[in-house]
Amino acid sequence: MHEYPMGKIHFESIITNAWNAFDDTKTIQAIEDASPRVSTNSVFKLTFVDRAPVYAKLSYYGKYEHFREDHVIINNLANNLETPYETFLARSLTKNNDVFIYQYDREGVNAWVVFYNPIKVKNRMPRKLQRSQIEKMGVEMALFHQACDNIRGSLPKSSKTLQVDINSLIVDTHCRKDGLITIHKNYIREHCDRFMEGAELVDYNSFRKIPVFVDWNIGNFSVGSGGNFYSRWDYDWFRVADRVLDMYFMSRVVSEAGDRTVFSYWLDTLMEERFLVFLQAYHKVFPLSRNEVLFIKDAYRFFILNYVIKDGSYFFSASYAEKLQQEALRDYLPSIDDRFDADVLLRALNL
Repeated sequence: MHEYPMGKIHFESIITNAWNAFDDTKTIQAIEDASPRVSTNSVFKLTFVDRAPVYAKLSYYGKYEHFREDHVIINNLANNLETPYETFLARSLTKNNDVFIYQYDREGVNAWVVFYNPIKVKNRMPRKLQRSQIEKMGVEMALFHQACDNIRGSLPKSSKTLQVDINSLIVDTHCRKDGLITIHKNYIREHCDRFMEGAELVDYNSFRKIPVFVDWNIGNFSVGSGGNFYSRWDYDWFRVADRVLDMYFMSRVVSEAGDRTVFSYWLDTLMEERFLVFLQAYHKVFPLSRNEVLFIKDAYRFFILNYVIKDGSYFFSASYAEKLQQEALRDYLPSIDDRFDADVLLRALNL
């Protein structure tokens, strides 16, 4: 039994129902909880007597339509990516030539389940990278973004935009009657306005939009022996947007502090020399425009507003969500305009 915002629900029972709807000729032998320990998202490993294991992801965050839309786009992306990324992404299981997603809607509980075959995993990135590894990471991210850009015209359209999410947060400040969003609603709206102004200043709508995965912590992907991207999983923050939305997490991957079990979301990693090394390597392969570099600041602002403040309670455990939201309002948002210096990045790229 697992906690759900509206009470306790039997996740295992929902998964069993979902599997039976997918293929009732194969009987589940065991369901093992494989969920991340920080996140509220639920992942389970299903084992069978007479077929290979399958992973199930159960979600009750957001809207079913958005969940389905994302997985349809990701499956199209996975099938269309050129070499060497043709096997990089984990694929959802399909039925009748369509991504299979089971929707559960009973007794006030609305949840949905998608299945994946296990994906091969090679090496995890070290907690702290050497300079050569940072440069390799910059090249790999540029090549992957370039591959995504090459097929963007063949992908289904996405209805989610950054502006839609920011407008949703503004609505939340009006509708919620308690909690941090209500207490700090005026300050949150101020930063929503700053984001919109920043996007307009750089003409964000003119940017070419590609699939981005946002969350690039080292537990979400593996690399080959030469540091090349090998496999990627965990699509909770997937969207179609400008590529610089990936840059903040890349700055964390290459940072001086390195990967940490206890983490915060300070913007300081964007100002580190190590991130400049990454950015220079990236820029040589897939050049950034001046306006894209300027937008990195508001891409970070969007991340804090959307993933930490608006939806943090869905992505993190209750105690961690509260910690991050308090830090966001006290530290992260107030520091953006004072501590982010776009000129440092622009000079490094000669823009």
